[in-house]
Amino acid sequence: MATVDFDSPADPEMDLTSDEELEREAEVFKEQGNAYYVKKDYAEAFNFYTKAIDLCPKNVSYYGNRAATLMMLSRYREALEDSQQAVRLDDTFMKGHMREGKCHLLLGNAMAASRCFQKVLELEPDNSQAQQELKNAESILEFERLAEISFEKRDFRMVVFCMDRALEPASACHRFKVLKAECLALLGRYPEAQSVASDILRMDSTNGDALYVRGLCLYYEDCIDKAVQFFVQALRMAPDHEKARLACRNAKSLKAKKEDGNKAFKDGSFEQAYELYSEALTIDPNNIKTNAKLYCNRATVGSKLNKLEQAIEDCTKAIKLDETYIKAYLRRAQCYMDTEQYEEAVRDYEKVYQTEKTKEHKNLLKNAQLELKKSKRKDYYKVLGVDKNATEDEIKKAYRKRALMHHPDRHSGASAEVQKEEEKKFKEVGEAFTVLSDPKKKSRYDSGHDLEDDDMNMDFDANNIFKAFFGGPGGFSFEGNSSSGPGSL
Repeated sequence: MATVDFDSPADPEMDLTSDEELEREAEVFKEQGNAYYVKKDYAEAFNFYTKAIDLCPKNVSYYGNRAATLMMLSRYREALEDSQQAVRLDDTFMKGHMREGKCHLLLGNAMAASRCFQKVLELEPDNSQAQQELKNAESILEFERLAEISFEKRDFRMVVFCMDRALEPASACHRFKVLKAECLALLGRYPEAQSVASDILRMDSTNGDALYVRGLCLYYEDCIDKAVQFFVQALRMAPDHEKARLACRNAKSLKAKKEDGNKAFKDGSFEQAYELYSEALTIDPNNIKTNAKLYCNRATVGSKLNKLEQAIEDCTKAIKLDETYIKAYLRRAQCYMDTEQYEEAVRDYEKVYQTEKTKEHKNLLKNAQLELKKSKRKDYYKVLGVDKNATEDEIKKAYRKRALMHHPDRHSGASAEVQKEEEKKFKEVGEAFTVLSDPKKKSRYDSGHDLEDDDMNMDFDANNIFKAFFGGPGGFSFEGNSSSGPGSL
């Protein structure tokens, strides 16, 4: 193709001011634009169509061609302006109405798009493309309606579904993308939400809605200071952005209340800290990660106040909000240990150790497993009714009291069932005393070892222990219901 020197001065002998000459030159530019368009060099095609328009600003086809080129460059708002100018110049320009409708559709304005496609069908009733695009516009309107209802019901998954469907024909609609991003954030899918918002901001750094969503993601990930910066920026771009204003207020309030609770805890004001964390939890139910931390903090305070069951409940709420929250599992496991719920403690420590295989977590798990094993044996301390730190004298006094309480002769007049139960308890008391009065056996018992498995002599006669302890003749038979010893104690 021969090149044209567009910047060369005009031949003074030629009358380049005539309309025909301008039209001829504009046609040359248009043809060059067409050539570049065919080669898919849309940037150059745009330049030549622009030169043609500059020479003949009332030529409908030039605007139509440049609109088509701008659409290929994804510059849909500019393409929309050219299409609208084309149909203003010629209301019967079918391709202009079609391109205008397509731009409206891509930008998410389904109502305006419908009017354009209906105009095309007035000009060409059998235009199948316009018929299909009209259906696309109608489907977008339906997805918008359903999304609005679903958002009010807080069915954010349905909103995301609707926006995905609407974005298929309206791929350049920032409004749909922002709504999708906001719902992804509300669903806790922060990386996806951030990605959508960032894509919008790359194209339009002043988009207040996208700035709000970026802030929302940071806010929900407990990066409150950074979140506030984005909310402030969003309000600078869109001063009437009510969601950004509310989120900014909540973020500042939540941070302040949480910090006040932390300070009260460090100062040892546990009741005050408990109240402050409780107040913070009422600020924004949607802030899952921050609320999970608040529940765990309140559980820590609860354990200090000996509200162990409440602390367990708070940890459970924290874990429900964030299943990966290791600190909440550890706190709950310790509360389970303190309330002797060892099976639950083992389950939590196992979860922690599977996630973070540290030496500390391994030791915590082993200790919980040991306490669980110990809890399934007879609790000799409970049998005697003494504390685990009881002295030798306290153990002896407890044995004397319980042995006399359950001695078979004391219950010789009772029913066979009661006699059998008391004989069993009398034997258990003797067994408990045998272990806890022997330093070696007591040490092995306290450490969780199974005394029988350790080949330690566990054979004993409860009657002989009683006789050795109290003195006196005779013994007691535990076969049947009769006793051969002295009379009733």
